[in-house]
Amino acid sequence: MPLTFTDLNITRQFVNALDESGITAPTEIQVAAIPKILGGQDLIGIAQTGTGKTAAYLLPLMQVMKFAKGTEPRCLVLVPTKELVVQVEKNFRQLAKYTDLRCVALYGGVGASQQKKQCEAGTDFIIATTGRFLEIYAAGCIDCKKIRHIVLDEATG
Repeated sequence: MPLTFTDLNITRQFVNALDESGITAPTEIQVAAIPKILGGQDLIGIAQTGTGKTAAYLLPLMQVMKFAKGTEPRCLVLVPTKELVVQVEKNFRQLAKYTDLRCVALYGGVGASQQKKQCEAGTDFIIATTGRFLEIYAAGCIDCKKIRHIVLDEATG
């Protein structure tokens, strides 16, 4: 019998969000990654495009963080392009539907002032391109002291 997200100890609020997104069974990368991340292990995952890598790290990290807390970010997801920031943020919003977890997307090509205000208002997750993250950090709008989880998505070698 195939594994379910419940078998992977994903809580009901996230399982409901997955069901509403049409995702009913975990993929190979999710089966491999979710228990390790929930257990606090560091992980390097390699899988083809479209296999659910984003949910493989977002789900357990969101579950570990549980709820919105404070104003400082607790998780940083760095990606190489604006398009990937937008894609990861969309996944975050779908999965966080039944939580109060907050996310800020930071990328270039648009003015930074609104993104700075969003950071200062408080967030749990930052999903960002490296350049824009550094720009807003250098402007003093991000306090990194509470960041406990860092994801490098789409790392190349």
